[in-house]
Amino acid sequence: MSSPRTSESRSLLPLDIGNSTPSAYGTSSNNNDDPESISRKVLERNLLRKLDFRAAYLVLIYILNQMDRNNAAAARLRGFEEDLGMKGRQFNTLISCLYIGYLLTQTPSNLILSRISKPSLYLSSCMSVWGLLTILIGISTNYYQALSSRFLVGFLEATFYPGAVYLLSRWYKREELGYRTAFFTAGVGFSIAFGSLLASVILATMEGFLGYAAWRWLFFIEGYLTVFVGIGGMFILPDYPSSPARWLTPAEHALAQKRMEEDSEGHGPVEPKPSGGFSDLLSMITDWRVWLIGTALSCCYASLSFNMFFPTLAATMGYSPTISLLLCAPPWIMSTVTAVTIASHSDATRERFGHIVFALSMLITGYVLAMSTMNVTVRYISLFFMAQAQVANVIVLTWISNTFARSGSKNAVAIGFMNTIGTSGSIISPYIWSSSWGPTYTNSYLICIALASTCISLCWVFRRNLERLNAAAEAEERELDLPKGYRYML
Repeated sequence: MSSPRTSESRSLLPLDIGNSTPSAYGTSSNNNDDPESISRKVLERNLLRKLDFRAAYLVLIYILNQMDRNNAAAARLRGFEEDLGMKGRQFNTLISCLYIGYLLTQTPSNLILSRISKPSLYLSSCMSVWGLLTILIGISTNYYQALSSRFLVGFLEATFYPGAVYLLSRWYKREELGYRTAFFTAGVGFSIAFGSLLASVILATMEGFLGYAAWRWLFFIEGYLTVFVGIGGMFILPDYPSSPARWLTPAEHALAQKRMEEDSEGHGPVEPKPSGGFSDLLSMITDWRVWLIGTALSCCYASLSFNMFFPTLAATMGYSPTISLLLCAPPWIMSTVTAVTIASHSDATRERFGHIVFALSMLITGYVLAMSTMNVTVRYISLFFMAQAQVANVIVLTWISNTFARSGSKNAVAIGFMNTIGTSGSIISPYIWSSSWGPTYTNSYLICIALASTCISLCWVFRRNLERLNAAAEAEERELDLPKGYRYML
């Protein structure tokens, strides 16, 4: 006699979803009210609820990732440059060197991820090590020691963002991915808001504690938090649908795999092919669309580079370091709500380009306001507009994941390779915000406006190409009397 769980698996797995559309919680809805359809909805809702709970841990990791990436800007307000004897553009180089590791590591790291069965262990281990390196920055006694540690942090941090986006793409369907990616990337807002509050407390209260400067405690505390959360991730983060998952019932586990098969219909297999690494990379390199949208992503990252210097821009309003850090929090709290709202609407409408334009238009508005006056109120309002635009790179990267092949290794290469191209913008970004251009930073704003406009133009070309491909597919289906197949999101 079979167990109840076995019976449940047999009754629920072979279900036909028919013509499904996304519901409010991301499940596939069916117009039929037959028992099998209802059972599928309930099972899928339970699966997504469990998965969302586990995937939410990525938000916590990303918060600490951003805090570790941007803590130098906060430390700068309390003697970081002076204590390490930095001169000229050495601080800008310290910020930039982090992204060299990103440039070299992201694609190989995602190829590794597509080959292993335990991404939870891989990503969490990398996180713990970069936490240790962050602590080392805190004990640095000169510029070159800090530069070396931050350079190595970049290699470890580079594994996380494209790896996390790839991991999400292995569990969520296309119409679910934008909202989840935005919720995950909302960690940027949380990190700058919470990081600014934490930094203001540490820098204001821990100067001289146990003989260390307050900025050193900033690196110590954030580094220890990163190590702790990294260890926790080994037990909490999900692996792949094809890997064992004790937190799912057999029926839920099988449905997770079935959902990805359904989502990839007409777009290649879902599971990774062990021999496809080099050929996948070669196909990416020789696809002109990859370079087009990768360049757009690079321009998007560079145009959003204000976030690396957000405390510096807040300080141009003339307040003390503590007040300046506290003023950083509200724009990013609001940006978190904005990011989730825009990404949810993008998923619901299955549209990407218009939402990218809307986000970057807010960015351009913020830059125009900031360079038009030194009035404190107007400049603070401009910071709100800038912060709301952070969702733009989320939608671009989600669009990339939606567009390029759904096979495990090829999707991993696509995300890693195009994020690598995008990171090239982050390498030059620190030099856009030269201190010699402050406190107005008019030149910086003009450069970023040009970059945002270029991103919009390149995305428009990409959209036009996808429109033509969709039209060709529709014409072929009409001519051969075929059912409607795969369509690119525009």
